[in-house]
Amino acid sequence: MSHIKPLKLSAFALLALAGCSATVQAQVSTQKEFIKAPAAIVKKAPLSENELKRWSHLDLLKDSIPGMSVDKAYAELLQGKKGQKVIVGIVDSGVDIEHEDLKGMIWTNPKEIPGNGIDDDKNGFIDDINGWNFLGDAVHENLELTRIVKKGDDGSAQYKAALAQYTEKYEEALQDKQQVDFLLDVHNTIKKELNKTTYKLEDLSTITSADPKVLQSKKVMTQIFTNAGSTFDPESELKEYGEQVYDQLNYNLNKEFDGRKIVGDNPEDIKNTRYGNNIVFGPDKEKALHGTHVAGIIAQIRGNNLGGDGVTNNVEILTVRAVPDGDEYDKDIALAIRYAVDNGAKVINGSFGKSFSPHKQWVYDAIKYAAKKDVLIVHAAGNDGYNIDETKNINYPNDSEDNVKEFADNVITIGAINKQYGENVVAGFSNFGKINVDVFAPGEEIYATVPNNKYKFLQGTSMASPNAAGVAALIRSYYPKLKASQVKHILMDSGVALPSQIVLGKGENPGEKPAAVSSAESSKTAKMVNAYNALLMAEKMSKK
Repeated sequence: MSHIKPLKLSAFALLALAGCSATVQAQVSTQKEFIKAPAAIVKKAPLSENELKRWSHLDLLKDSIPGMSVDKAYAELLQGKKGQKVIVGIVDSGVDIEHEDLKGMIWTNPKEIPGNGIDDDKNGFIDDINGWNFLGDAVHENLELTRIVKKGDDGSAQYKAALAQYTEKYEEALQDKQQVDFLLDVHNTIKKELNKTTYKLEDLSTITSADPKVLQSKKVMTQIFTNAGSTFDPESELKEYGEQVYDQLNYNLNKEFDGRKIVGDNPEDIKNTRYGNNIVFGPDKEKALHGTHVAGIIAQIRGNNLGGDGVTNNVEILTVRAVPDGDEYDKDIALAIRYAVDNGAKVINGSFGKSFSPHKQWVYDAIKYAAKKDVLIVHAAGNDGYNIDETKNINYPNDSEDNVKEFADNVITIGAINKQYGENVVAGFSNFGKINVDVFAPGEEIYATVPNNKYKFLQGTSMASPNAAGVAALIRSYYPKLKASQVKHILMDSGVALPSQIVLGKGENPGEKPAAVSSAESSKTAKMVNAYNALLMAEKMSKK
């Protein structure tokens, strides 16, 4: 599974949530001045359900929550102002364009007549009304390293590295299978004892059985609930965790599985572009969960008492399905970027990534094409807890052929933070790197749309990226004359500082907490995206 997918595993790793007191150097701001990290954070009482659903929009000073100050921006900076619509390309697993909370937010191709079977706009894609599905009916895929290993030993360093990682990941997947089988057994024991499918932490305290298996199951599930938080749903999340693990063994790491055959193209030929279809949520709408969640973070309708709120409603979501349940092909990503650019996207969100990229030049060329057309690409940093400045940890696609010098200035890479400001504010799963991660945004417990008019909390840099992309779209809506590179640097430069000392990554061993380091090690900026500050800076820059 592409490692930018939601981290269903994190709750079961039994990681304690971070604390939230902090001390940093900075003064409290006044209105119309930049929001800065205050001298001390006083922990707020536990968040209400409504606050939890939209914490990424809250304000560090007012709410003691390191959100992006989106509500403050609307209340103090955007009242009475009218922005223009911005097309945002979502290159992902597909989007449920019929979702109740995305009505009016979906891009429609003005040059195409629906359902006539003709390529009216002569762009090579027939009836591409809401975007394009480069995966056709494909759902599951190998990891890129599996595909490399399948091709056999060609004596290359890439093959050796892929084989080493494949062996390691396969062993991990077998261990994960043992864990998930154990946890499902625990869950079934509790369900049987309580005689209910869904239960909460308080229900566990009513169990009085003396059966050793029941007592052990109660102890394990209590620990999971305590560490995973109040939104944990054992029935759905354990099921998803099980699917994730079994999908790894059955598809992602299965050398006998060919997920591409059904598409009917040659993924090794970038000129072979006539493939896929116009069903942008794919053959199974439920599998468009990831892309629908990403779209919702940016654009779900604000203030309608449904689900959460999007960062901006001045957008049209253009869906390009190119990310399977596994690793994306370089060809699909390159063509997806070009498709979004050619159809007017000014911001493209890429909540995907992988460790190997055999045809990375195709993607690099597409990024350069987007740069020429003034399109900002917002990309998730990845969920391995790695320093991606190290060559062995490169997260593709990137904007540097040597992992140091950028070849374009239109890609911004986003790490993830959680809702508790302090030395643990950077999510333990988030990749980092003072060269290759630009800035951080909310990415833990983010509530947004999922297929079939449902909503869900998900986490990952997959969620941080669209939060940042939403702010980018907000800037491009109200300050359309600013260039993509200017918007990128506004997002970076206007951010609120991380605490001076922070914990990065997961640690070498399970349960081991890394030591705190200087926040300068985290990213280029050591900052968190802030919509209020970004709009103030955009206003200033647009007047120059």
